[in-house]
Amino acid sequence: MERQLALELVSTVRHDGDGGVADDLATVEGMTRWIRERADLLPGPAAEGFSADEELRDLVVALRQAVRALFALAVSPAPPSRADADRLIPADLALDRLNSAAANEPVAPQLLWPPGEAPAVRPLSTEDDPRVRITAGLARAAIDFLAGPERVRLRACTAPRCVRYFVKGHGRQEWCKPACGNRARVARHYQRTRTGADLDPDPDRS
Repeated sequence: MERQLALELVSTVRHDGDGGVADDLATVEGMTRWIRERADLLPGPAAEGFSADEELRDLVVALRQAVRALFALAVSPAPPSRADADRLIPADLALDRLNSAAANEPVAPQLLWPPGEAPAVRPLSTEDDPRVRITAGLARAAIDFLAGPERVRLRACTAPRCVRYFVKGHGRQEWCKPACGNRARVARHYQRTRTGADLDPDPDRS
């Protein structure tokens, strides 16, 4: 499946492997690393040698908050990710923040038509500020995803400790990855065993 920049943005909030939630964008260094690793998805601003600053980090984190709120709306009435289910911003505020970020960058469509290939459209930016280009590019990616066909297959993983969103790849998929499925099955087995023990009138019998 083609990489989805919107999913990668919301997935910077993730399980830390120790029962808590980690944030890949918690520091300027983390923000810089995340942008550089996506140079293929954010060409130009993510060129080698690019370094983020605190202002960019704040802008991207605020945008991520908006996108996660809209992802929660997309999976409703199913529960949203547990990472921020109790502190989601209102949908109207999230929409305004997302659309405002996308509108900050002036772009014009450019037609590409290599010999022997089908024509394609690429947006050309006239914006010099990399902070604007990055946040606008992320916002447009989220808009494309939420307005596209994959939105209806978006799910919040329900496995224990997982806080990821994922796009359901087939009809029986319940979790974002096999490891989460294994954890969920172990948790269900434990719960059934514990429930059975609680109902046993003589729990000490062999």
